[in-house]
Amino acid sequence: MNLAAQDIRHNLARFGLTACGIGLLLMIVLGMGGIYRGLVYEATLLVDRVNADLWVVQRNTRGPFAEVSSVPANVENRVLAVPGVASSRRFVYWTLQREVAGRPLRLAIQGLVWPYDNGAWLPLAAGHPLGQAHYEMVADRSLGLQLGERVKLGKDFYTVVGVTHGMTSASGDGMAFFSLPDAQAIQFDEPGEAIRLQRNTRVAQMQAQDIGQQQPALLTRVSGLTANLPALLPPTVSAVLVKLSPGADAQAVINTIQGWPDLTVYTSDQQRDLLVHGFVDRSRRQLGLFRAILVVVSTIIMTLILYTLTLDKTHDIAMLKLMGARNRVIVGLILQQALLLGAIGYGLAALLGHWLFPLFPRRVVITTPDFWLLAVVVAGIAVFASLLGIWKAMRISPNTVLS
Repeated sequence: MNLAAQDIRHNLARFGLTACGIGLLLMIVLGMGGIYRGLVYEATLLVDRVNADLWVVQRNTRGPFAEVSSVPANVENRVLAVPGVASSRRFVYWTLQREVAGRPLRLAIQGLVWPYDNGAWLPLAAGHPLGQAHYEMVADRSLGLQLGERVKLGKDFYTVVGVTHGMTSASGDGMAFFSLPDAQAIQFDEPGEAIRLQRNTRVAQMQAQDIGQQQPALLTRVSGLTANLPALLPPTVSAVLVKLSPGADAQAVINTIQGWPDLTVYTSDQQRDLLVHGFVDRSRRQLGLFRAILVVVSTIIMTLILYTLTLDKTHDIAMLKLMGARNRVIVGLILQQALLLGAIGYGLAALLGHWLFPLFPRRVVITTPDFWLLAVVVAGIAVFASLLGIWKAMRISPNTVLS
């Protein structure tokens, strides 16, 4: 006859409720680690997917994700002329929030250099990559946009031609992919009145100068589209992505580009480090502290419950000692209860986590080592929590049965 099983059956309600509470706490402990892994995964997702060897960004910035970066579009051609560079392409990335169909829509926008990059590398769940240079978009499933839906952004309507899965930004926002001209048109969109005031300002400034009075044709030119003014550069981009030639000396390419006073170069590994040790570092420390507090709370709860169960068995333990039971029998009784309590809580944590974590608004990544680590932690908690009950049981005198 197993004494631990008989005692649990006698206090089944208390033991079951305690196991449920421990299971919920352990599920949160497991989830804290999964949330951090999810943050790292989302932060580095785009860096891994775009498959670039080097990231060329604005000088002395940590762009384009950890910090805003603004690079002239013609840097693409400058970089392409460097020996060892196989290809270069412009990269546009920024966050937009609008209201669509009466609900807020927050999305991270990336511009694709169509037709060289039409988004074929995206994990499509439905639809197809971009098929033309304008007015099409590929949206992540988390945005809630349906295939074929038309969304107005800026002054134009864009049709959802593809739906991806799992493409979220470092902040957890779903991503949307446009051709680069469309992404820039949305980014630099201005109200009509603002455009009119800018043109009037340019005309007034030109009229106030001698050259404007001597060449009236210039007044017509400055009152037109901004893009038609030769003195103004095209819209800037967030970064330029570089792919090296096979066998090229990466450090030599970096040194050449770093010699230009307006640019900074990062490798893909350095870009990941900027995100992991900068963008999500504070979240990592906060989640780690909260996780440690939950482990301590779980330990205290199990300790108090096992101590209370031991107090309830004072007469029974005294009777066992009076009958000549060895100390290891009493120690085994309490330790088995502690391990069983931990095992049930661990099982509930794994089961509930498997069911609930996919419903979280942010990605939760649970790996096999996480489960093994939690099992070791639970076993340690169970053994430690049983020590107070064992200490109390060893102090019970057999004479207590007579009182």
